[in-house]
Amino acid sequence: MQSAAAACANCHRRSGLGETEGEILVPPIVGRYLYRPRNASRTGDVENAAQFMAYTGARPGLIPQADRRAYVDATLARAIREGVGPDGRQFDTLMPRYALDDADMASLLAYLKQLSRWPSPGVGDLTLQLATIVTPDADPIRRKGMLDVLEHFFGTQNVFYGGKGPPAQYSRSFTPILHRWQLHVWELTGAPETWEAQLDARLRHEPVFAVISGLGGRTWEPVHRFCERSALPCLFPNVDLPVDAEEAFYDVYYSRGVLLEAQLIAARLRSLDNAHENAAAQPQRLVQIFRRGDIGEQAAAKLTRAWSSPGTGISDRGLDPEAGPEQVQKLMTDVGPADLLVLWLRPRDLKSLPAQPPQAAAVFVSGIMGALEHAPLSVPWRRLARMTYPFELPTLRRAAMDYPLGWMRFTHVSVVDERTQADTYIACIIVSETVKMMAADLFRDHLVEALETHLGTRLVNGEYPRLSLAVGQRFASKGGYLVQLGDTDSAPLVPDGDWIVP
Repeated sequence: MQSAAAACANCHRRSGLGETEGEILVPPIVGRYLYRPRNASRTGDVENAAQFMAYTGARPGLIPQADRRAYVDATLARAIREGVGPDGRQFDTLMPRYALDDADMASLLAYLKQLSRWPSPGVGDLTLQLATIVTPDADPIRRKGMLDVLEHFFGTQNVFYGGKGPPAQYSRSFTPILHRWQLHVWELTGAPETWEAQLDARLRHEPVFAVISGLGGRTWEPVHRFCERSALPCLFPNVDLPVDAEEAFYDVYYSRGVLLEAQLIAARLRSLDNAHENAAAQPQRLVQIFRRGDIGEQAAAKLTRAWSSPGTGISDRGLDPEAGPEQVQKLMTDVGPADLLVLWLRPRDLKSLPAQPPQAAAVFVSGIMGALEHAPLSVPWRRLARMTYPFELPTLRRAAMDYPLGWMRFTHVSVVDERTQADTYIACIIVSETVKMMAADLFRDHLVEALETHLGTRLVNGEYPRLSLAVGQRFASKGGYLVQLGDTDSAPLVPDGDWIVP
């Protein structure tokens, strides 16, 4: 192996706290674990079996091989260069051997001694500080629903607005204790180009361990950049237009939102291309209608990039933000049998569609933007159109949704936006479970790493059939359906094909 392929972080991770992959256990390489003996089977040892399993995810059967003497600089240098442990045991061949000179080795050992040495900001002896972020263009009903869930989950006495939270408290030990969770609500104001500066100021004033949930509107990009730059995990915000950057590390989303919907449509269009036996039968034009400045504009651009077909033109038609809903009809007067029509529209614009749809070759409607099964479409439109549906079907997710909805009933949380509130609650549960698995190793990097390891083991995921992450993945739900709507809101959705993972 050469260069980045042999990087230590590929296996031992950014935090240096290791991981497991199948039957392979990758142990921690931070100084505070290397320079002391490990006896994972002796009750009461500072690195006992329970803690060892917590920070590596190892099963009990892997623990007996973990015992070893403490390293010193000389034995650790030999281990790195020759693959020999402090007791003379040869390492597995998966562990590379590194030909480092004395100067480089000294630098590496110094780095390992300080890596993950102290808990991250926001971690106190008694408290764990988190934040949630709300952008000024967020929907007010969704905002109310999300904050209601968070206030009941954290306890209203532990939720702070306007920078009025308690002073920062820092941990002075690695003793795993039950922390009291406190939440800081960071509500942004003004134009998006000012948000990063606002967030920088809030983080200085209120150091937090991570951002949990959150709510955005037309853009989340400044928040995404801030979290990456600040090395601050931002976990499962309620945004329908996330930043499509798998190379990111700290920003984790439920799905690609409307960008995933564009990929679902592109996958269907490719299958239609393959089904046409001659060029004459192929659609001649893809017509996309959206409002400029709304998230549908980015979704339309994603579809244009994701699908292209020889001989098929693309006509993107943007409504001005102030244009009346009646303008929607004017944009589709020339749509005919040789056209594919995609509507990236909100309910108010769907209400203005003509009673009878045009005789298009196919019609697609954004489910996320159009209110899913509650989209205000006339019966002819509901019968013709195929809606993108990046969630589990309602009939199949009923049992999973009983979990968050039951909690809301028990805690007297009014359900004003079921999707936002269920996603917020599931995010809280996921982060709570992950923090417990981390034991005393409360580091921001390790929070994301532990999430990657354990997320896929969850059985109850609310609206999503499965949530999972791997290294280099930042979208936990990967696919969706194309569905046909019933004649009424109460009629069951009919999937037009299987679950699609583009």
